[in-house]
Amino acid sequence: MTLSAAQSQSWFRAPSILPGFGLTMGVTIFWLGFIVLIPLGALLFKSASLGWTEFWEIAFSSRTLGALKLSFGTAFAAAMVNAVMGLLLAFVLVRYQFIGKRIIDAAIDLPFALPTAVAGIALATLYGPNGWIGSLLAPLGIKVAYTPLGITIALIFIGLPFVVRTVQPVLEEVEVELEEAAATLGANRFQTITKVILPTVLPALLTGFALALARGVGEYGSVIFIAGNIPYVSEIAPLLIVIRLEEFDVPAATVVAATMLMISFSILLLINLIQTISRRRFGRG
Repeated sequence: MTLSAAQSQSWFRAPSILPGFGLTMGVTIFWLGFIVLIPLGALLFKSASLGWTEFWEIAFSSRTLGALKLSFGTAFAAAMVNAVMGLLLAFVLVRYQFIGKRIIDAAIDLPFALPTAVAGIALATLYGPNGWIGSLLAPLGIKVAYTPLGITIALIFIGLPFVVRTVQPVLEEVEVELEEAAATLGANRFQTITKVILPTVLPALLTGFALALARGVGEYGSVIFIAGNIPYVSEIAPLLIVIRLEEFDVPAATVVAATMLMISFSILLLINLIQTISRRRFGRG
């Protein structure tokens, strides 16, 4: 008497360590498609319905290119600053004990909880021509409010927690004995940081950089109050999308949004690739 094909295959099928994989995977794909993929697909479909000629004209118009350049340029600059200062701040919070440490640690999360409009008004008031800091910089010929510099400062403010909270847990896992061993072997402080600490936290640092960059590209509330919103000067891409919608020009708004989506996806894909290479090189993950 022979066994059926299904019974024979079940004998050779490796048992799953985690039961319910099929159900959970199905729910995951459904939810991801319903929340993320379907809306983004509808956005691309709507913009593609215009035809390549009209899409090209809107996407590569001088105003759209100016807004995209400003959004991605300031977001990248802010993310780079946050990558350096966020790593330094996370290192201080992990390695040192001092008075007021818990207050500083809690203050880092304020941009998460603070409404973006409140942050934008506060920054515009502070860095405006008559503000506490703006009035000090004005005699030096430095104008912050209503310039790309002001936008960068606003994006630094809202992006800093992403880097700190991503790097901090990884630094806590780095054993202090590794640094002591490096010092014992004759390494100076700079060599210890570049050869021991930085390779360990590099994947997490790249993740924090990517999160800060993504948040900065799409930020709206904290930027419009300090930006000035001058076309070709301080007009960000999210604001341009809102302007097109207020003009009832939905196709143009979808083209700008789709262009931002494609650029953001390409940047994040590149960052993930660099992240994977760094993990393989330094034996992490």
